[in-house]
Amino acid sequence: MELTLAYKQQVRQALLEARKNFGGTDAQYAKIYNINGAVYSRLNKGEIEKIISDSQWLQIGRQLNINIRDIDWKIVRTQVYNEIEQSISFCQAYSRSMILVDDCGIGKTFCSKNIVKTLKNAFYIDCSQAKTKQQFIRLLAKTIGLDNKGKYVDVKENLKYYLNLLHQPVIVVDEAGDLEYPAFLELKELWNATDGYCGWYMVGADGLRAKIEKGINSRKVGYAEIFSRFSDEFIKLTPNGVDDKKAFRYELLTQVASANHKGSQPVETLVNQCMKKEATLRHLDTLLKISA
Repeated sequence: MELTLAYKQQVRQALLEARKNFGGTDAQYAKIYNINGAVYSRLNKGEIEKIISDSQWLQIGRQLNINIRDIDWKIVRTQVYNEIEQSISFCQAYSRSMILVDDCGIGKTFCSKNIVKTLKNAFYIDCSQAKTKQQFIRLLAKTIGLDNKGKYVDVKENLKYYLNLLHQPVIVVDEAGDLEYPAFLELKELWNATDGYCGWYMVGADGLRAKIEKGINSRKVGYAEIFSRFSDEFIKLTPNGVDDKKAFRYELLTQVASANHKGSQPVETLVNQCMKKEATLRHLDTLLKISA
């Protein structure tokens, strides 16, 4: 496909906007997106055409979550969004750690990604894309602007060193239940090496809770230590009571649907369809697209 000038301008603008929340140098920031400092400087000055390939534009656009199609999904300050934002901000301000374990489809990932964009020196890692210890450490190094090539031990040591240099960094570790056991141990090592200097916020669903509890109950090395370092509790935003949970879901679905609905069907109709099926925000997204 041929990329339009408008798309490249959109990616460039998002790239420059995200730079404001990165505490390192321009050269380090450029490494996050696999471009060199000279190319970033030219982009910063307004150049667009013939300085990077279309595949690089697409890669940067993907990393910045730029949609090629015209999809305008509005961010809604739901209870989920506000509570995740408060928790991530707390972890960053006080270099503390928390674990959020909650139902699928309530917007944990969507909220976390967008909150990270608003905070300086906040970084997001999707562990479903980096399950092994090598993948995890190298992706994290790249995400914070370090060279992730070379010897693994050197990459890891540079990562620990740099996290201690940054001003109040916070790492959101999403889909943490997908991490393989050796990667969990590396997470503990990173926490130990950055204690008091870096905040951590782990996000997952019931699988993450089960994984940690099983590891603790079987006395497998690392799990009790990790749980202790992450405040000795699982945070859950969805209420446990049947009626409270139903009210929580109804409010969440209604808020998101009201902000993003463009069709002729009443919002209440779409929300009730989701409620009857006990469906999530993903199903609501499908209904909104069908009714548009």
